[in-house]
Amino acid sequence: MSAPLPRTVKALGFVSLLTDVSSEMIYPLLPAFLTGPLRAGPALLGAIEGLAESIASLVKIGSGYLSDRLGRRKLLIVIGYGLSSMVRPLVALATAASHVLAIRVLDRLGKGVRGAPRDALVAEVTAEGDRGRAFGFQRAMDHTGALVGPLLAAAILFVRDDLRLVFALAAVPAIAAMLFVVFGVAEDAPKPKPAAGSTVRLARSPITRDGKAPPLPGSLQRYLLVLAVFTLGNSSDAFLLLRAQEAGIGLAALPLLWSLHHLVKSAVSTWGGTLSDRLGRRATILAGWGVYAVAYAGFAWAQTPGQIWGLFAFYGLFHALTEGPERALVSDLASNEAQGRAFGYFHAVTGVMLLPASLLTGFLWQQYGAAIALYTGAGLAGVAALLLLLLVPERSRTIREAGVPSS
Repeated sequence: MSAPLPRTVKALGFVSLLTDVSSEMIYPLLPAFLTGPLRAGPALLGAIEGLAESIASLVKIGSGYLSDRLGRRKLLIVIGYGLSSMVRPLVALATAASHVLAIRVLDRLGKGVRGAPRDALVAEVTAEGDRGRAFGFQRAMDHTGALVGPLLAAAILFVRDDLRLVFALAAVPAIAAMLFVVFGVAEDAPKPKPAAGSTVRLARSPITRDGKAPPLPGSLQRYLLVLAVFTLGNSSDAFLLLRAQEAGIGLAALPLLWSLHHLVKSAVSTWGGTLSDRLGRRATILAGWGVYAVAYAGFAWAQTPGQIWGLFAFYGLFHALTEGPERALVSDLASNEAQGRAFGYFHAVTGVMLLPASLLTGFLWQQYGAAIALYTGAGLAGVAALLLLLLVPERSRTIREAGVPSS
């Protein structure tokens, strides 16, 4: 029977849940808000989503590095969640696409500040062979919030057909998330003891005598390169919501569709992370990328609302099989003293690449149609899967052989 997850991991999971309730009350309605009242096209939608993620990603390297230097994570976590919570509901006041861009950039900056320190704290308080389950749980709680948020949005729209009201009420769970992170997350959580027979990587200063941080391990650098290739074909999910509208799904049903997607993710994300502890990170990630390729090809082909509903449920398996294992593999490949910096680069690479990914998808969508754009994403997933097999080692197998329990 698996040991309970550390209290800090559970607390951060609840913070993620509340934050995503707030965020996902807005996100599934944003494409309709931009392309409707604000008169933006698919290319501009891609530019807004890509720029917001990419600009914010530059912060992620610095926040992870700073948390390693300080040896403290919570302050940066609080600042990051606080910034996002304050600016996100301001979408209710937007009257132009440029306003949405500014708000999205500030929201994503908050995510950039908190992301790497939060993931590093999860890794620090969790035994090495159990990190897949810990990150899977964190993502499951995140997706549970993303399930509840659209349902609340749909309920509000049922009572009053007013997008701006929905956006304004997203402030309520955002405030609750801030209270929870300030008073519920403990900085000084006990660190796990290494299992007998395991190899302990001793902590040391992440700064060399010349004042520079040592380079990340070559295996981790190659892994980040592979993730960059995959992310080039993994544009914003806003395009999939736009595809749903094209297939005949109405505005009021979009939050329900998005909730179904997150229901699948929340139900199986912890299982997906645990699977990587048992079978290996690469195998689990490859399975997830395979699901992604099939789902994107399906979105390119789909013509009816029923097909779209089924594809959104299936697409949730991709997230469940990759989000926890991808983070766990980062932790496996990084030294203990550079966890924050490693996660900073992970979030930076996957965030920065969203700009060219979203611009590419938006351009192909507008010039050649949705099918070409989506088939391109499926093809890049296949290329990334091949590179993962060729370039990245399977560290979780070494962990299991060293005697660290996998569950």
